Amino acid sequence: MIRRPEGLPARLAALRRTMVVGVLNVTPDSFSDGGHFLDPAAAVAHGTALWEQGADLIDVGGESTRPGALRVPPQDEAARVLPVVAGLVAAGVPVSIDTMRASTAEAAVSAGACVVNDVSGGLADPSMYSAVAGLGVPYVVMHWRGHSDRMESLVRYDDVVVDVCRELAQRVEEAVAAGISADRLVLDPGLGFAKEAVHNWLLLRHLDALAGLGFPLLIGASRKRFLGSLLSDVDGTARPVDERDAATDAVTALAAVQGVWAVRVHDVRGSKDAVRVAAAWHSGGAVDG
Repeated sequence: MIRRPEGLPARLAALRRTMVVGVLNVTPDSFSDGGHFLDPAAAVAHGTALWEQGADLIDVGGESTRPGALRVPPQDEAARVLPVVAGLVAAGVPVSIDTMRASTAEAAVSAGACVVNDVSGGLADPSMYSAVAGLGVPYVVMHWRGHSDRMESLVRYDDVVVDVCRELAQRVEEAVAAGISADRLVLDPGLGFAKEAVHNWLLLRHLDALAGLGFPLLIGASRKRFLGSLLSDVDGTARPVDERDAATDAVTALAAVQGVWAVRVHDVRGSKDAVRVAAAWHSGGAVDG
């Protein structure tokens, strides 16, 4: 059975399969699509296309979190994302906002976003928990240890599954203490964030341990470096970013079979097919959406 957060729009709340979240980065430097959708009209068109291809939710982000990325001023982030959020909402497309800033989260929800996706799990902005508590929307808490320009120095675990579960549980405790309703929380293990390839695979192998925390799960493996390394050529050259979608779809199918609430992907069509296969596998052929 798939756990779902409270507070979703009715159409999303009614789904009985894993959701597919389409990635829309309006940044110049994201690792996969950086610079492609800086123009708001182009971004809205792409987000609409992802939705038409089967995305259930479009995740709009205005600040890259790739390894080594530097932060952008809050006004720049807001200027990037708010016209896109408003344009997609006007077109009837459900939107989440990918941000570590309370001010951006509040403005995006005011513009119609229905989910806040915070890769820092509330650690980057001390105001985030109190802001989200007042917004009444689902809140995705990702496992995070530090900003992109230093996270590769934070890859130290005694047992990555135990450590990530413990640290996520602490984030949940603090979020709830700040007034966020527990039934609106979603957890994300943060694949690729302060983690080596082996850590990512262990977390995926032990999704049951993460699910044991009692919250819906979101998995973001799409096109990430650990997939490129897995698919390296015989000479050790990693598979290029834009050739990792089949591997992403495989992760989607396996995650969906284990009942995760959502997968966050760049290529929607393949992952939507994978989710439908997983749903049919479980149900004996019946697929919800």
